[in-house]
Amino acid sequence: MLGATGQIGRAAVRALAEDGWDVTAASRGGGRDGAWGDGVRPLALDREEEGALASALGDGCDVLVDMVAFGPDHAAQLTGLADRAGSAVVISSGAVYEDPQGRSFDTQGDPDGFPEYPVPIPETQRTVPPGDATYGTRKVALERELLAAGDALPVTLLRAGAIHGAHCRTPRELYFVKRALDGRGRRVLAYEGASRFHPVHVSNLAELIRLAALRPASRVLNAGDPGVPTVAEIGAAVDGVLGRESETVLVAGPPPEGHVGDTPWSGAHPVVYDMAAAERELGYRPVTGYEESLPETVEWLAARLHGRDWREAFPKMLRNYGETLFDYAAEDAWLEWYDRSG
Repeated sequence: MLGATGQIGRAAVRALAEDGWDVTAASRGGGRDGAWGDGVRPLALDREEEGALASALGDGCDVLVDMVAFGPDHAAQLTGLADRAGSAVVISSGAVYEDPQGRSFDTQGDPDGFPEYPVPIPETQRTVPPGDATYGTRKVALERELLAAGDALPVTLLRAGAIHGAHCRTPRELYFVKRALDGRGRRVLAYEGASRFHPVHVSNLAELIRLAALRPASRVLNAGDPGVPTVAEIGAAVDGVLGRESETVLVAGPPPEGHVGDTPWSGAHPVVYDMAAAERELGYRPVTGYEESLPETVEWLAARLHGRDWREAFPKMLRNYGETLFDYAAEDAWLEWYDRSG
């Protein structure tokens, strides 16, 4: 398994090992998770090093699981080793989808640029063009090259939704957890708090990986939780875990001022993935739901934040969302105006 010590990898290694697989858990650092059994073999491996992956595979493996494939170069690397792997399971992303107007996650920052997908989105929904420009276009290029090599290497591509759980480098739940821990009694939510962005817990992704490993084929499948809560429901659920109460100010439409009311789940239209194909082809049944899994996530976030600046604890979150994620001064200024005008 490539990317074994990442957020998804930790859960997937455990699921496969508990299912009886002999797992080689490869990562750049070669570390291991405390939840893995003794039968898991950690391996330090940099896939970008010439010949390193081929050398690590040796005589081959039954299934190659890849958490960290991001473009056509990685696809070529995998297909070049088709004679050494019985099949592969590769993580892709729901960011590949495009709506009928050509909008996608790549255009969401443009005026009227947020995509309006069907609800739910089937795997047959059209995708953005392949290319090197963005995360989504690189994932499409990865998918197409791997699917084209299906006769030599059967590959299941899992189009993941908003991944959540412990060990995430960009945890969306941080938005509400930090506010609660900072004693913020009020919050503003754009789009009336009704935005929905399909989450997927790492244990559900691990279950999909486990099932795909048992049923090799070339295909793309959505990867999501059984339910899709609204932003307001997520905020209330986090409050419930932490034993807090917050007043929520709902705003119709987009953020009223700058990024006030904007969250990592916010959007003008729902993003909900159709899970029927995974259920039909793999017999997939989710092992957890969003609220059921939330206490562990919140506990991990709170522990990681304890005594640390959020920017130090989650530098990739800072790079992805910027300082405005917790711009309390802007929120307070808008709330003061809101109170006066109401």
